Amino acid sequence: MVDDTGAQPTPAVDTSALFQPIDINALRLSNRIVMPGMQRQWCVDGKPTERLIEYYCARARGGVPLIITESCSVDHPSATQEPSYAWMTQATVDAWADCIARVREAGAELFIQLWHEGAVRREGGTGPLAGEPTVSPSGIRSAGRPQGRALTSGELVDVREAFARSARLARQAGARGVEVHSCHGYLLDQFLWEVTNIRDDGYGGPDFAARIRFPTEVVAAVRDAVGPDTVVSFRFSQWKQADYEAKIAKTPEELKLLMQAVERAGADVIHASTRRFFVPEWPGSDLGLAGWCKQFTTLPVIAVGSVGLDTDIMDNFLVREATQTGEDGIRELMRRFDNHEFDLISIGRASIGDPEWVSKIRAGQFGEIRHFTRADIMPATRNKDGVRRS
Repeated sequence: MVDDTGAQPTPAVDTSALFQPIDINALRLSNRIVMPGMQRQWCVDGKPTERLIEYYCARARGGVPLIITESCSVDHPSATQEPSYAWMTQATVDAWADCIARVREAGAELFIQLWHEGAVRREGGTGPLAGEPTVSPSGIRSAGRPQGRALTSGELVDVREAFARSARLARQAGARGVEVHSCHGYLLDQFLWEVTNIRDDGYGGPDFAARIRFPTEVVAAVRDAVGPDTVVSFRFSQWKQADYEAKIAKTPEELKLLMQAVERAGADVIHASTRRFFVPEWPGSDLGLAGWCKQFTTLPVIAVGSVGLDTDIMDNFLVREATQTGEDGIRELMRRFDNHEFDLISIGRASIGDPEWVSKIRAGQFGEIRHFTRADIMPATRNKDGVRRS
């Protein structure tokens, strides 16, 4: 929009700092906005469909420089049995190579998010993997809810190698980076959470240092698999789908231990998933989870959670529509960004609602953004077993 003189008006909120480049390992991004993994279930036998590829490409054309795929099952028979989810196996690598190339041509890099469902995995079914066991740290899905069985020591090695194998395949497909999924109550997060990890073999129990051991070993294995120049992102959360108030790190000191271990293991970036990025993590400080991470690591940090919206994603799934926070929400985003609480910001539902969200924010066209609605996600993310989220 221009005024009567033809000049561009001054945006109500200055977002120019978001549009400065950043280097992560050997990768340069043109701005600080990321599209995070959000499960769409638009794959067939683990391969991206034309609908999914075009969905990614539309956001690339809209100005997002980095897109992270929805949770992509690693090459292990216990990881998932859902063919509508992404898989990274020898059978799917060529299809993902085509997807990555097309997204790059549209203007963005695509990272593969490596994931294992753990105890959340659906049991039974009729597919080729239906007979495989559901495995996790201790055979516990959430408090008072057992499911499947505990991984043996030998199976820990197999699963770790599956993450590494899928990371190598992602690199073979042309991905400039991978993301290790360790959040929202799935396998690696189940290792981090004391409720779901009661192992007594040095990989679990009440000692936080023991619970972080396997996830950091996975990060190290992935780093070795992809070599020094491929970006390795580590995504984690405090909250779980089974418990929104859960905390894997109960204190800043425990968070520091996790951040330092992940950095030593070879991660290049931390992706701190929260339901609302602007909510303080601990009393006595205004810092959100990403801001606390910045205190304890030299790595760049990505924040995420209800940017531009007043309702978190789980409320959208289960309760109500989100109200757009408009300029006030963007102003709070910029206040925290300018305060150096994070280096990049993930835009999830808002980018689903409007593939041109980034370009409109850059132009200050806040009033022209298409608003996100529950209808944008509900058909794609819910199945007979309930909510699935990356």
